[in-house]
Amino acid sequence: MESSTIFALTIFFLPLILLITSLVIGKKRRKKFELKLAESNQHIKQLHTRIAEIEKERDALITKYTPITDIEKHAAELLDEVEEDAASKREISLKLVANAEAEAEKIRQDAKVLLSEATQRVKDSKEKSETIKNDARKEATKVINFAESQAKEIADDAYEAKAKADSYEKAIRAMRNTIDGYKDDYIIPNHSVLDDLADEFGHKEAGEELKAARKRVRDMVKENHAGSCDYAEINRKTYAIHFAVDAFNGKVDSALSKVKHDNFGKIKQEIIDAFALVNHNGAPFRNARINQEYLDARLTELKWAVATFELKKIEREEQAEIKAQIREEERAIREMEKARKEAEKEERLIQKALEKARSELAHATEEQKAQYEAKLAELETKLHEAEEKGQRALSMAQQTRRGHVYVISNVGSFGEEVFKIGMTRRLEPMDRVKELGDASVPFAFDVHAMIYSDDAPALEKELHHKFNLKSVNKINPRKEFFRTTIAEVKQAVEQHGVSDAHWTLKAEAAEYRESLAIEKEQQQSAVA
Repeated sequence: MESSTIFALTIFFLPLILLITSLVIGKKRRKKFELKLAESNQHIKQLHTRIAEIEKERDALITKYTPITDIEKHAAELLDEVEEDAASKREISLKLVANAEAEAEKIRQDAKVLLSEATQRVKDSKEKSETIKNDARKEATKVINFAESQAKEIADDAYEAKAKADSYEKAIRAMRNTIDGYKDDYIIPNHSVLDDLADEFGHKEAGEELKAARKRVRDMVKENHAGSCDYAEINRKTYAIHFAVDAFNGKVDSALSKVKHDNFGKIKQEIIDAFALVNHNGAPFRNARINQEYLDARLTELKWAVATFELKKIEREEQAEIKAQIREEERAIREMEKARKEAEKEERLIQKALEKARSELAHATEEQKAQYEAKLAELETKLHEAEEKGQRALSMAQQTRRGHVYVISNVGSFGEEVFKIGMTRRLEPMDRVKELGDASVPFAFDVHAMIYSDDAPALEKELHHKFNLKSVNKINPRKEFFRTTIAEVKQAVEQHGVSDAHWTLKAEAAEYRESLAIEKEQQQSAVA
């Protein structure tokens, strides 16, 4: 609106500007000619002619702008028109804003209504879902009961006898397990419950699944889907079902409280046995029993309880391993720093010895020169070695991925063809091997290869991945022991691009073999 007003004012003021400009120009020209007339009379005729021309131009301009006799009045009229137009447009804008606000309010009200309707539909859907779920349970129960009745009609006593035989067999097994204990017959690795889970599945996600499983168990009890009974009278039926469910839950809760890292299979069988015993003991009370669906729900709860336990255990082990690696790194850095300082000290001492030897050589006789020159050569060699040692320590401290991958075995402790493949960043890698064989095993480790690498962690990881299926500890492969041959390990290292490593293919196992020889002599002496 402002731009249109400016444009209109420009159009109407332009003639005024032109008029004023022309008048100013004419006035200047007239003064110029008058001055010339005063200075020289010889140009009077020319001046008169020019004055006449100027007057004609003036008359033409006056004739041209005669319609606009009052510029201020005309401008005022234009401003009035512009203000009227602006007021009209403001009024239209206010009406549009009011209409827009009214429309927005209507939309907000409609949205509230739609939200309310959607909330109600969700609520209705949940109720309908629960109804469908309950109807499905009832229908499934009817189908099972119908199938059982049909089987009874067809097989008559044979079906009932078979069912009773199965029930008695399960009850007997449960009683025997209760008396004798669960031993090793029911061992199932806890780690097996993680096989179907994604790699990124953590104990927090497993904990959420455990909460959901426990809620399902509570809901089944609350909705009376945990047990059944054949009593016709409601109170007696309810009491019998509650008695059976309470007995079963007591046994299951007790079993779940004993979950450890190695008893998934035993706890699972204990819950199945509780199911068999409670159902067996409930038979005299018009077959008061636990439903199979409720047993499955409690077994699912066990599965997620074990998964949560195992994932927490794995994460603790990973954290412990990280801390151990950090300690190993810190120890390696300290050793490298110590070695660097020792090398610098050794360099200073050798430099002093060299200076002294050079001074003595300068004043030595011809007979002594050969002796001092040999001493100088020896000192220069030692200085070079000290410089290399210091440089190597500094380089390994700066390059955090440099280190040694070791392949070691301990025939006396773990048997033939069992190798530990690990990594160390220590300046003296054999210190790590000696540390591993200090107190935890009866014999020292034999070193088959000590491989220097600019990226030792990557080489170690590649070898661990290569021999993963041959890991001795299937539950915790971080123990780094593998049942394979030294030829296969050597081939895997060479495939990684390392061809300059020195290999010892046969384990010496000196302490172990000497111990066997001494033991044999002792046995022979005892026989003699």
